[in-house]
Amino acid sequence: MRADSTELLTANLRGVGQIFLQESAWTGALLLLGICYGSPLMGAAVGISTLVGTGTARLLSYDQGHISRGLYGFNAALVGAGLSVFFAPTILLALVILVAVVLSTVVMHWFLRRELPAYTFPFILLTWLGVYALHLLGAPGAAAGVLAPAPNIGALVLVSRGFGQVIFQGEVLVGAVFFLAIFIHSPISALYGLVGALLGAAAALLMHEPAESIALGLFSFNGVLCGVAFAGSQRRDGLLVLVAVLLSVAINALLARGQLLALTFPFVLASWLTLLLKRLFPSHSPAATD
Repeated sequence: MRADSTELLTANLRGVGQIFLQESAWTGALLLLGICYGSPLMGAAVGISTLVGTGTARLLSYDQGHISRGLYGFNAALVGAGLSVFFAPTILLALVILVAVVLSTVVMHWFLRRELPAYTFPFILLTWLGVYALHLLGAPGAAAGVLAPAPNIGALVLVSRGFGQVIFQGEVLVGAVFFLAIFIHSPISALYGLVGALLGAAAALLMHEPAESIALGLFSFNGVLCGVAFAGSQRRDGLLVLVAVLLSVAINALLARGQLLALTFPFVLASWLTLLLKRLFPSHSPAATD
């Protein structure tokens, strides 16, 4: 019984860690700590949503290997975080989050069975549907945040906010904790994430995107995920990161102009396109890895 409880705890913490594509319970624990510091309510939503997502996968007898790796936890965690940041805490919100988390687990299973890279697409899809449903049902919106945009900020603050905004956190300290959480498991992933954040902000500046949005990290967090997703020790990995980040910024800009809720869709679509390009133009170097 104790071993089973430990295994369940580890799977759930890995689920939180997988938000940044890290299969590490320690990473997940630090991320959850950072979220709770930035927003205790969101921390509770993330923790409970991860438990529900992992529990749903167990109840439906999904692959135990996938469950233990946390692959059914991270989209569930993000659904809880996303909907809780857009709407005030109510029974209705809790019910919609519960339904959305369960459905995100089913969607993730569809991708895993076909060995397709879902990334955070289940979270995106169910959050879009959840937001639509909650607006239809008249759910009250969350109170506006008070984070100062401060357009003239340093690179470290910008990078930190880029990491933080992956899980809807704008506090610099929280973003720094997120960076540390990734670094202890995979230094190269953390460093490529840092590069992705800076590239995303630089590209947004060149495209004359709003300075306030750039300063808040809203054009950096998809870059962080692109950097983490394509991190590697080969020169080609750096090129893939660059391509993915530039694509994500362009997609983000298009969604912003259409006043559409982007979430991590720019990262997902950019990553899918980058993987397609990688397959269309395979490396012929023996040292490179595909």
